[in-house]
Amino acid sequence: MPEPKYSMTSRTGSDNQRYGSKGERLVAGVVPLAPDKSKVMLIQSSSRKGWVLPKGGWEKDEKTAAAAAAREAWEEAGIIVRVEKDLGTILDNRPTQNSAPKACYQFFEATVTEARAEWPEKAKRERRWFSYTDATAQLAQRPELTEALRRSGIRR
Repeated sequence: MPEPKYSMTSRTGSDNQRYGSKGERLVAGVVPLAPDKSKVMLIQSSSRKGWVLPKGGWEKDEKTAAAAAAREAWEEAGIIVRVEKDLGTILDNRPTQNSAPKACYQFFEATVTEARAEWPEKAKRERRWFSYTDATAQLAQRPELTEALRRSGIRR
C-alpha cells in the first residue's frame, strides 16, 4: 500500500471548516501514545503558552474526523499515527456570543508509528513525551484535553 502524502504546508483559515447544528466548530484531535502506552506526546500551543494535544478543525473535504485528526498530528507534531480507538466527543462549553458550545471535539487514541525531523509547524511548535501524571498537570487549564487523556488507554 503506498504511503499517504504528507504536505509540508499546514492548512489555514476557516473557509473549509465544518460546524455543527448549533454553530459549534467541529474539531478533531489525537491522544498520541507511545507504542507501549507509557507516554503521551504533547505539543506547545501555537502561542507557546502551554502544552496541548494535537487537534484542529475537521474540514469539509475530509471524509472522517479520524482522517482530520491524523492530519493535525502530522501538521502540528510531525508524527505519523495509527488511529486505534474513538474516544468520543467532548463539548467545550466556554461562553460564546450565541450560547452555543464553542467547539465539539472528537478525539482518537493513536499510536505514534513515526516522528519525523521536519514537519509543517516545526518552526512554531515543540513536541515532548510526558507521563500521564505530568501530562495531566500540563493540561490542567484545558478540561476538554484532560478528559480526552483520561479516556485513553495510557498507562497510569
